[in-house]
Amino acid sequence: MSIASLLRRGASAAALLATGAAAAAGAPVDLGLALDEADRALLLAAPLAAAPIRGFPGRAAMEIADLAADLRPPERDPRTRETEFDDGAFKSDPTYSEVYDPEAQIQIYGGKSAVPVARPLLEIGRDLYGPGEIGEGYAIFGEKNRITPQLILFGDARTAIAYNKDAAGKEVGQAAVDLNLFANLQLTGTERVLMFWEPFQNGANQTRWEFAGPDRDRKQDPSVKLGNQPTTLFFEGDLGAIVAGLSDEYQPWDLPFSFGRMPLLFQNGIWLEDAFIGAAFTIPAKNSAALGITNFDLTFFGGAQEITTPGVRNGAGLQDDAEAAMIGVAGFFDVAEGYLETGVAYIHDKDKSDGDFSYLNLTAGFSKRYFGKVSNATRAIVNIGQAPGGGRKKAANGFLLLSENALITHLPLTLIPYANFWLGKDNPQSVARAGAAGGVLKNTGLAFETDNLTGFPTLDPTAGDTLGGAIGVQYLFGLDQQLVGEVAVVIPWDGENGAVSDNQYAFSLRYQIPITNQFIIRADAIYGVQDGPADDLYGARLELRYKF
Repeated sequence: MSIASLLRRGASAAALLATGAAAAAGAPVDLGLALDEADRALLLAAPLAAAPIRGFPGRAAMEIADLAADLRPPERDPRTRETEFDDGAFKSDPTYSEVYDPEAQIQIYGGKSAVPVARPLLEIGRDLYGPGEIGEGYAIFGEKNRITPQLILFGDARTAIAYNKDAAGKEVGQAAVDLNLFANLQLTGTERVLMFWEPFQNGANQTRWEFAGPDRDRKQDPSVKLGNQPTTLFFEGDLGAIVAGLSDEYQPWDLPFSFGRMPLLFQNGIWLEDAFIGAAFTIPAKNSAALGITNFDLTFFGGAQEITTPGVRNGAGLQDDAEAAMIGVAGFFDVAEGYLETGVAYIHDKDKSDGDFSYLNLTAGFSKRYFGKVSNATRAIVNIGQAPGGGRKKAANGFLLLSENALITHLPLTLIPYANFWLGKDNPQSVARAGAAGGVLKNTGLAFETDNLTGFPTLDPTAGDTLGGAIGVQYLFGLDQQLVGEVAVVIPWDGENGAVSDNQYAFSLRYQIPITNQFIIRADAIYGVQDGPADDLYGARLELRYKF
């Protein structure tokens, strides 16, 4: 039988050449000389591999060593044996008597289907999560770190109406607006420039209209506050990827870094949550078999300007963001079947003419699930070493212990009872906290979380010389709504440094629901009781948020 006829009957060109190689008993293979023009044309049309063989052009080349395996007897364990085929061991092929219904096939997977998504306000370059290939891009930074530019503008707009009476007794009904704009310029897969701007906010002052209440401001009605500079503007990237592009050699290491007016957040914002002028870099993805650490990261950071902290005061005894600088390191460790977070930062008072408020800030936190029933995160912040001198009062000293707990119920994703507690001594401070970040107890419960929009009232969130807790239940329905109910208490103790001198109690509610894929409605309410001469506090608010 000729080679051409074998090809027509389905034999692979690989098998034919392997046969020829075997027949030649190791002699050089030159099947091309034995073919007539018709056979040669048929064989050349077969898909072939990459190594040349005499008698064929380059596109018809093959790897003889690989092709010989097509006819080589299969290797198997000598202890195995062949058995006769039994067709009764197999069921017959399925029959499809009904008309194919694609909708019924979707129901097999829980009825899941594509959902509408919110697109960015502006997209230039490749689409965000668009289909198809990204494209080759441009080798400006090197072949191994190509630029595929993309600019997107996204964010959200918030509108809220509220009637509040805060712990100081100020009672106001108001409407307020806020706009959070993000501009992300993606350069490479690891490098970008990000800007965040709040055009309707100037510092802690929001654009608002105070329309009711005995303490409303009638002189500014409405009050328009315009932000004239971005809240953040920074560059971030990976030095390993940049070096790979410039040297045209892949690097075995990564070194993420950022610099500019940059946000930084550690321990869910408890130890640090601020935007400042500085820089940071991370040594990622290390491990230690000797210490039983499966993975750990170390982040080094420093800030030179705009460090927001009440721990550093000026000559008038007031907080001054221009007074402080900082340097520190934070560690993140997967260890002991839990997650360990540590950190140390030195806060430096740059102007010691009005007292030296420099100090050391230490933290540690450990998160773990116990017995499959309770998720716990225990955290500590310690401030030491501040000595302002001249009879001045310390602004950062003492400690804060936090215990955050959630019960794992029979509905672990949607029904979440929680109980969070703290003990604070003296004036424990975070390393830095932006005004919009709220107090250090912000994550403890609803009663300590303001809205950064209408001045929604809270219990004392500073933890200075107080202890207390918040107990509540969160229910998420079908993961499409949220309802939270909570009770909370603040108890002063050793009251030399605390912001409150009498007990505080509060009951809080929250409900939110998306009405479309871009609009969310949220409602909050709080009623708080203060022992002593202070009035009760209360608030109710309704917010509409549009995401784009």
